[in-house]
Amino acid sequence: MKSTVRRHRRRASAVVSALGALLLLGGAIAPAASADTMRDREWYLDRMQAAEMWKVSTGKGITVAVLDTGVIPSVSELTGGKVLPGKNFVDPKLGAHIDVEGHGTAMAMLIAGNGVNGQGVKGLAPDARILPLTVFGSTKESVTNSAPAVIAAIRYAADSEARIINMSLGFEDFALEGGEKGQIQEAVDYAVRRGKLLLAATGNRGDKDNGVSYPSASVGVAGIGAVDKTSSVTKFSVSGPQVALAAPGEEIPILCGGGQAGYCSSWGTSQATAIASASAALIWSKHPSWTGNQVLRVLMNTAGKPTKGKVPSRYIGYGTVRPRLAVLGDPGDPGPADVNPLVAARTPKKSPSPSASASEAGGSGSSNASKQPSSSAASETSDDGKGIGAIVWIIVGVGVVVVVGAVLLLRRRAAGTGR
Repeated sequence: MKSTVRRHRRRASAVVSALGALLLLGGAIAPAASADTMRDREWYLDRMQAAEMWKVSTGKGITVAVLDTGVIPSVSELTGGKVLPGKNFVDPKLGAHIDVEGHGTAMAMLIAGNGVNGQGVKGLAPDARILPLTVFGSTKESVTNSAPAVIAAIRYAADSEARIINMSLGFEDFALEGGEKGQIQEAVDYAVRRGKLLLAATGNRGDKDNGVSYPSASVGVAGIGAVDKTSSVTKFSVSGPQVALAAPGEEIPILCGGGQAGYCSSWGTSQATAIASASAALIWSKHPSWTGNQVLRVLMNTAGKPTKGKVPSRYIGYGTVRPRLAVLGDPGDPGPADVNPLVAARTPKKSPSPSASASEAGGSGSSNASKQPSSSAASETSDDGKGIGAIVWIIVGVGVVVVVGAVLLLRRRAAGTGR
């Protein structure tokens, strides 16, 4: 049983940092300009050539598990059986269709929203289905999420029909107790063995303490960073060797919530993670026989690479997601079904001799970066700095697709900003 002091520490940290033991929410939200149409606000859909992709793939047949605050199935964008019953790991009696904070519902809309005939949020994978798994915030008194709930939810999702596990949340090191970090890794390993694809937000304090969080830093999970309209990494997006991919995470429209009507503009790596998950759903729907490992490999291979410096980059990893290339064109070799490319990159290669081993350790590449994450991160400070256009956009629709979460009420309460 966790101590009261520890629980208070978690809650306070989450409120202040929007990280720690709480969801890695996007920073603030603001009312969107009324003169803009919803399609204008969803700028990333045109950039990614979503309309062209939808002629080939809409995410049909793919279920995305959303580990979050729950999902409200009666929201206009999510009606028609999109949202499955799910499970509440915080308060089972309440079920997973209650969402006090609104964050889980916002993420589900970014993934699979139907657009409400052009008047509402259109998800990048509009025919995907959502499996809501509540891991925190099911009541106003239950504002924190817990590592045990996330661990149980990952395992539940691994045994479910869901192929993609979207985690727009994270825990900093200090918020994890005992062997929780190891237990998260074990749950991730189990899900990967079951053929699932796991994506998690890297966090929104890149301009402050830039702390590493889990499960985005767990081996085998694709940590998602955020880019803006100029295709540059956002200043708030946490950087480091845990970043595998990036997606749009700024000026993302969501339901305002908090008593406000209409739609508001939001930002965060949570939204970017949702968009990345939707990108994976489009690819997987087109290639249903693949495993999560293969979909991830194709996401990495087709991503818009950094304009300079090493790959993976500490800011956008292997690049910004571009599902268009895999949906409308040749996805390339998906590789072996049972090898997670991120795990492989972190596994030291055996060398035939001490001299060969020394040579490998001194070179660049993802395997070296994984063996020495701290020095690797430091050595990349001059490669693709936060101010440059870090993504190569091809034609009109190179896809930044990761969605990073809406704004959590806790952060708004602490900062005094409304949703």
